[in-house]
Formats: sequence, structure tokens, C-alpha cells
Amino acid sequence: MSNIKEFMSQDHEECDEFFAQMEEAVASKQDKALEKFEKFYDSLTNHFKMEEMVLFPMFEQKTGMSQGPTQVMVMEHEQMRKLLSSMQKAIESSDNDKFFGLSETLMILMQQHNMKEEQMIYSIAQEQLGDDADHIISRMRTVTR
Repeated sequence: MSNIKEFMSQDHEECDEFFAQMEEAVASKQDKALEKFEKFYDSLTNHFKMEEMVLFPMFEQKTGMSQGPTQVMVMEHEQMRKLLSSMQKAIESSDNDKFFGLSETLMILMQQHNMKEEQMIYSIAQEQLGDDADHIISRMRTVTR
């Protein structure tokens, strides 16, 4: 049987790896900096979509918590999407100072966000939805990748 918390936490780790690759490419002024940004962007926004389209609605339906923790997570997703947009513009204009200021803000937000998800949302989801974990993970895997 699959585990929702493990699956989603592993996806966080993959996003973190792409984030590090992106920062390294920008720091070393590689021609592939925008490509590395796009890989990170795709990974992170796909993660958001898995949560927003599959996990969170099922979580809310099962727990009855529709205006609580998942809404906070979605608001934080929106904050991160705005930072990503600004980061892309900074890369495109070769403004590394601006990029790294935004990148640092995003990193702190992601760390806090991921901790809340891993310690609360995913734990509750596994507890409440664990019997359907295989089906839920299968549905999340079909989201855009």
C-alpha cells in the first residue's frame, strides 16, 4: 500500500533539488539558467496542482475542514506563484541581485510551507485517506506531468 505522506514529502525533496540546480545555474551565470528555472517551476507548480486538484479536495471532503488548513496552503501557493513570476523576470533581465533576493524569500516560504504540510496536512491525509492512498496517488500522478 502506498503512503500519501511519503509520496508528497518525496515530491517536496524533488522540488528542492530542482531549486538548488536553478540557483547554481543562476549563480554561475550558465546559459541554461532559464531552462533550470523552468524545470523547477514545472516541478513546483505540478506539486501545487496535485494538492489543489486531488489531495486537498479529498482531504476537505473527508475531514470537513474546507476553510481551514488547506485554504492557508492554497494562499501560500499563490504567494509562491507570484514570487516565481518575479524570479523569471529577474533571470530574463540578468538581474541576479533581484533574483537571489526573491529566491531567498521563496526558499524561506517553501521551508515553512513544506513543514506545515508534512507535519499536519499529509499526516492527517494519510490517517483519514490511507485506505484510498493507492487511488489518490495514482490520480495525483496523472496531473500534468
